[in-house]
Amino acid sequence: MTFSRLIGRPASWQPLVRGQKARTFAKIVGETSHGKVPMSKFEQNRFIDYKTMDDRLQIVRRRLNRPLTLSEKTLYGHLDDPEHQEIERGKSYLLLRPDRVACQDATAQMALLQFMSAGLPSVAVPTTVHCDHLIEAEVGGEKDLPRAVSANKEVYDFLATASAKYDIGFWKPGSGIIHQIILENYAFPGGLMIGTDSHTPNAGGLGMVAIGVGGADAVDVMANLPWELKCPKVIGVKLHGKMSGWTSAKDIILKVAGILTVKGGTGAIIEYHGPGTEAISCTGMGTICNMGAEIGATTSVFPFNDRMADYLRATNRENIANYAKQYSENLRPDENAQYDELIEIDLDKLEPHINGPFTPDLATPLSNFKSAVLENNWPKEIKVALIGSCTNSSYEDMSRAASLARQAVDKGLKVRSQFTVTPGSEQVRATIKRDGQMDSFVDAGGMVLANACGPCIGQWKRTDVRKGEKNSIINSYNRNFTGRNDANPGTHAFVTSPEIVTAMSFAGDLTFNPMTDSLIGADGKPFKFQEPVGDELPSLGFDPGQDTYQPPPEERSQVDVSVAPNSQRLQLLKPFDEWNGEDIKEAPVLIKVKGKCTTDHISMAGPWLKYRGHLDNISNNMLIGAVNAENGETNHVRNILTNEYDTVPDTARQYKAEGIKWVVVGDDNYGEGSSREHAALEPRFLNGAAIITKSFARIHETNLKKQGMLPLTFANPADYDKIDPTAKVDILGLKEFQPGKSLLLKVHNPNGSVEEIPVNHSFNETQIEWFKAGSALNMIRKKLASS
Repeated sequence: MTFSRLIGRPASWQPLVRGQKARTFAKIVGETSHGKVPMSKFEQNRFIDYKTMDDRLQIVRRRLNRPLTLSEKTLYGHLDDPEHQEIERGKSYLLLRPDRVACQDATAQMALLQFMSAGLPSVAVPTTVHCDHLIEAEVGGEKDLPRAVSANKEVYDFLATASAKYDIGFWKPGSGIIHQIILENYAFPGGLMIGTDSHTPNAGGLGMVAIGVGGADAVDVMANLPWELKCPKVIGVKLHGKMSGWTSAKDIILKVAGILTVKGGTGAIIEYHGPGTEAISCTGMGTICNMGAEIGATTSVFPFNDRMADYLRATNRENIANYAKQYSENLRPDENAQYDELIEIDLDKLEPHINGPFTPDLATPLSNFKSAVLENNWPKEIKVALIGSCTNSSYEDMSRAASLARQAVDKGLKVRSQFTVTPGSEQVRATIKRDGQMDSFVDAGGMVLANACGPCIGQWKRTDVRKGEKNSIINSYNRNFTGRNDANPGTHAFVTSPEIVTAMSFAGDLTFNPMTDSLIGADGKPFKFQEPVGDELPSLGFDPGQDTYQPPPEERSQVDVSVAPNSQRLQLLKPFDEWNGEDIKEAPVLIKVKGKCTTDHISMAGPWLKYRGHLDNISNNMLIGAVNAENGETNHVRNILTNEYDTVPDTARQYKAEGIKWVVVGDDNYGEGSSREHAALEPRFLNGAAIITKSFARIHETNLKKQGMLPLTFANPADYDKIDPTAKVDILGLKEFQPGKSLLLKVHNPNGSVEEIPVNHSFNETQIEWFKAGSALNMIRKKLASS
C-alpha cells in the first residue's frame, strides 16, 4: 500500500508565522444542554464523566473493601470491566479505558504510521499531536522557528494531514511543548491519559493520571481497544510544612530522585499527599510529576486542591473546577490508604538541590555543592545556563527567575555564562513578553529560544565547545545523561531550579552559592541576591498569543495524507514476520552492553529526530551510544561473519541479510529514560530476537513486547558475567511459552564451554499472543479483519 503525494492539505494548516493575528480564548461556560462538562474548549462534544467513574469505583470498593489511594481511584475508575477485573498491586494486568491520547511530533510520526496501517477511519478517543521536538535551537526563536518549519515541511505536512484525516487536533510548530499545552488546555483532575512521551506525567500537576507509553500503546487506545497496564504499586510521598525563599517545587523532586534513584519508582505510581501539597502551585506540582520519569515511575499525581482550581479558572476552565469539586472525594486518597512505601519530607527544612552530572539522581544540597565540585574536579566554569523546558517554564518559574535577573541588571551586571530561556508555550511566551519578564532576561544578556524542547532533547546547535571537551552547563531541565543536551560526552550537565540557574549564570561559576555569596556590582560594591519572588498566575490573566491550533475539519473524507514513496523522512510500515513456532538457536550476541544504557544510548535523538518517521533510516543509529563490554568502546563490535569489527547497525544489517537472528545482553535498568519506541522498533526491524538484561525500565520493556521482541531478565543477575560478548545463545522453551514459566538460555561461549542460564519474563497471555503474531499491531489487524 502506498500513498500519493499530498493533493490538498486542509485549509487551516499554515505554519506559525510571527506577527500573525493573535487568537482569543473561547471559554467553556457552564455545562452543556445535556448537563455535561466538555473535556476542553476544543472538544465541545467530548465530556468528562465523573459519574461513570464513581459507578465503577462503587463496584471496586465493594469487591476490595479497603481504603483506596488516589491513583487507585483514578485507575480503577477507568477499568474496562470493574466487576471481573483481577486487581492486585504489582501483579495484575489492568484493562483500562483512557480519556485521551497525546503525541509529540517525533513520536507521532510512528504512532500515526502504525494507526494508518490498522485501516481505521478515525481515532476513537480525543487525540492531539504537538509539534515541539523538531525545532533546533541556535540563534533564538525568531529565526530558529521559520528555519525549522522549512526544514521539516515534509513531516509537518504529514502530521497535519494525518491529523485532519483521522480526527486529531494538531498544534503547529511554535505552539509550545506538548506537556505545557496539555496542562493549559486538556488535563483535568481524575482523568486518565496516555502520551507518547516519557514526561507525559506532567499532567499529574492537575490531578490527572498521565502515563508515558510507546506509539503501539497509543494505537490500541486510538483503535478503541482496552489499554493494558500492570497494576502499579503505590509509593506515597507525604509532604509537611511549606517551602520558602530559594526553595522551589523542583527541589522536592530532586530530593526524591536522590532517595529513590533512577529505578526506585519502577512499577509504581508516586502519589504526593499531606498538608504540604496545599502550598505548592499547580504548575509546581506539574514540575514534580514531570520529573517522576527520572526515577522510573509509571506516573506521579497530586490530589485535587484549591491550587488546581485556581489554575483551571486562570485557563478558562472554571466549569471543570466546579465539576471536580462535586466529586472531590474521588480525587483525593481515602484516609488510612495504604502505600507500598512511604517517604516523608519536611518542606520547612528542604533546601535547594543540584543534581548531576550524567545522571538525574545524584542529588547534592546547594550548601554542599561547592565541596562536591572541588572534590570531583568537575569543570567550575559554567559555559551555558539554560532555563525553561517542559519541566520549568511556567509563569511562576519565569517570574521568579526574572526577579533575580532584574536585581542583577539593576546593579549593572550581565550574565557571565551564555544564558538561554525556553518558554513552555506560546501562551507563556506572550504573557511574559507583555508583563516584562522577557525584558529582564534580554537585558541581562539572555537569548529567548523558540517555544519548543530545544536543548533539553539534544536539539541544540552548540558551537562554543569542541566535541569531547570537558565543560559544565547548568539547566532547569529534567534529564542529564551523557551527551543528552549537545551530543558531547565531555559536557557535565547539572539540573536544578530556574532560580538557581539564573543566579549562577551571573557568576559563571559552579562554586557560587547565591544564597550566601556576593558578586561585585558595576559600582564596585558587593551585591548579594535577595530571595526570588514571583506571581503564581498572571494578575492580568494569560495572553493567549498567536493562533497555533488546527482543529480537524468536519469533512475528512477528501483529505489525502502526504507520504512520498521515495521520502527519506517518512516510510510506510510493513508488518513484522510472525513467530515461526521454533526455539531460537545459535543467535550471536550483537553487543554485550556495559553499564547505563538509556533509550538515548539505544536510539539517539538530536540530529536523528528527522528520521523518526523512517524506520529503515533511523535504524542506522541503533545502539551506537552503548558501551561494548568486550572492548569498552561505543559502536564497535565484532562481526562473527567476518571476524572483524564494525558498527553495531552495519553488523546487525549483515546478520539480517543472512537470515541470522541476534540478541543483546544488557546491564541494569536497561532502557531507562524516554518513551522512545524506536529503541524497540529498530532491534526488531534489524532482525533482533531478544534483549537479555539484569532488569528493564518499564516503558522500554513494554515497547519491546509490543514489537514482538523478547525482553528477558537473568533469574540470577550475576549470570550476566557468564556470557562472553562473542557468544552464541539458544533460547529454549518458547514452544511451551506461558506466563510465569522461565525460559532457558543455553550459551555457547567461543572457548567451547556451554552455560545453561535460566531467564525470566513478565509476559501475560495476551502479550504472548503479541509475540506469536509478530507484534501487537499484527494482532490488532487480525482482530479487525475478523470483525
